[in-house]
Amino acid sequence: MKETQAPQSDCPAETLLKQLSGKWKPQIFRLAVDGPVRFNSLLRQLEGSNKQSISTALKELEDQELLVKTVVALKPLHIEYALSPKGQAMIPIFRQLESMGQSA
Repeated sequence: MKETQAPQSDCPAETLLKQLSGKWKPQIFRLAVDGPVRFNSLLRQLEGSNKQSISTALKELEDQELLVKTVVALKPLHIEYALSPKGQAMIPIFRQLESMGQSA
């Protein structure tokens, strides 16, 4: 089955906002700014979230190359998600959006 992709926008700002749109992606991004995050930690920190919604948001952020998934082979085995270089470059923009949202 072939996946259909949405048409690419000519507006870079629209593309950026779509990358962080959704119920959980902005909150996951905000938490990842402070350092690597783990799936179960996100479930505990994001009140009202569930496994499916967090899993989907993490996958989308990874597909958009904003997060990097790392398997840590220590016992117990766990997976961490950290901001990619592209995600790190978005921190100043994200912080500015946060400050604008607080003053609104």
